[in-house]
Amino acid sequence: MDYSKLIHLIVDSFVENPESILIRTIDSEKPNEVTILICSENNDTAKLIGKKGCVANAIREIVAITGKLENKRVHVKFESFDDEGK
Repeated sequence: MDYSKLIHLIVDSFVENPESILIRTIDSEKPNEVTILICSENNDTAKLIGKKGCVANAIREIVAITGKLENKRVHVKFESFDDEGK
């Protein structure tokens, strides 16, 4: 499964700068675990997390359901970078 495409499909519609979103898939030591790191600008990260983490939890839930189809446990983490870090 290409988690990057799935996340872009979900996220691109409600961030200001969809082309600045960076998604990395990090394999775990365990064969059935994957960590996905979503990096974006500060204001877009705030939108991705949402109030009380509601948007972030929804993204995590969708990706987790997709991972279960492949018998994988998927963790999603969010980070932000500023203009100097580009």
